[in-house]
Amino acid sequence: MVDSAFPAVSLPRVPRWQSLLRSFALAKDPLPILDSSLERFGDTVQLFIGGVQPSILTRDPGLIQHILQKNHRNYAKSKFTQGFSRYIGHGLLTNEGADWLRQRRLIQPGFHRQRVAGLTTLMQEIIAETLAPLQAQAAASGGVTTVAAHELMTELTFRIIARSVFSTNFAAAELDHVARLITEIQAFYVRTIRQPYLNPWFRLRGQFRYHDQLTTELRTLLAGYIARRRAANEAPAAPAPPDDLLQMLLDVRYEDTGLPMTDEQVLDEALILLIAGHETSANALTWLLLLLGQHPTEAEAIRAETAAVVAGRRTGQEQAAFAFEELPRLSRALYAVQEAMRLYPPAWMVDRVALADDNYQGLRIPKGTLFSLYIYGLHHAPRHWQQPAEFRPLRFAPGQPALAPGAYLPFGGGPRLCIGMQFALTEMQLVTLELLRYFAVELPAGQPAIPTQPLITLRPKGDFPVRLKLR
Repeated sequence: MVDSAFPAVSLPRVPRWQSLLRSFALAKDPLPILDSSLERFGDTVQLFIGGVQPSILTRDPGLIQHILQKNHRNYAKSKFTQGFSRYIGHGLLTNEGADWLRQRRLIQPGFHRQRVAGLTTLMQEIIAETLAPLQAQAAASGGVTTVAAHELMTELTFRIIARSVFSTNFAAAELDHVARLITEIQAFYVRTIRQPYLNPWFRLRGQFRYHDQLTTELRTLLAGYIARRRAANEAPAAPAPPDDLLQMLLDVRYEDTGLPMTDEQVLDEALILLIAGHETSANALTWLLLLLGQHPTEAEAIRAETAAVVAGRRTGQEQAAFAFEELPRLSRALYAVQEAMRLYPPAWMVDRVALADDNYQGLRIPKGTLFSLYIYGLHHAPRHWQQPAEFRPLRFAPGQPALAPGAYLPFGGGPRLCIGMQFALTEMQLVTLELLRYFAVELPAGQPAIPTQPLITLRPKGDFPVRLKLR
């Protein structure tokens, strides 16, 4: 008998009582729980989030593509994502409907290929600034230095997005503070979703109020940068402003009114760029460091391709940073990034809710049906990936068997495909190339398995050391 909370559809179901019993384990580490449900019941199953909220969990690429692309107008982000707007505002990530489309059209030109190409030099400068101290440390310590992987990649990617948005370096202490604020807010919000029955207790203890204060602190910090830019732009005989993403947000005008964004809109979009612009890349690069340490032959293949490109340069240019135009000939690094994002997709789960009745291949979808689109499960499904648990970057090389449509979605899909995808891929490819150009990546002997921490994005639980050995 189908639970009355669910639409009458022909899908297997995890009973409410079982979902409730497993909610503590789900809150601690959801991936094994979700994987086991799909292994038992198939690619699509009904369950209850936190034992309370009925949802349809799926890793079916056809159904996911139907929701994200083919009939996307009928599916909105659910109250769970909308609830995150309490902490990060109403930017592109959380906005919906006509307002979202208006903002997307306004901001999209800021991420076209030509602008990303123009940011390549900036990315290279920050990568060099970040790696130089590590090279010095290694040279002074017998050719090897040990670093915390996630800390390194968070610092590096935050510097890149902070300079790309604000044309400034955050002080080290400020960087650490912002990272802590983002992590603490994320962890709390995710817990309110996975264990909703604890929310009265959270309110009683003042946890909502406390995290609202953290959000105010974060927004106040960024608002200060924006206010200083506005003041600089309006100063008499002001010099030409920096050509960064913040200036783009300040300069753009709506086609229908000719008006700029409000201060609140600029702040919301800048906050989204700052959070999403480093969080996704930092996590993907952290997992890639782990994978390259585990698979040194893949790192050597990247180096060999890099050496061939460098050998073809003019004399005297051998040590120059890689230009945007060279990146298509350095595809092994890109394949490694893509494979890391398959194994550890940063956006590991996407939610959508049906705005009206729908049908997918005979499956009735009543209005209000909540979907949990399980990207991690999709990327590990044996039906779509040969040896899905293995790190095999060449599966993304030309000539490989074609993927089922919708089987690989590290940046989402459809009209809401991540606006910063090209920026992120370029950044991650450059970091990989430069890091392996100067270092071999090794894991300490006896390194235990690294557990995942699926918050809004899929990050490692805690941090882990990697050894960087000068080449």
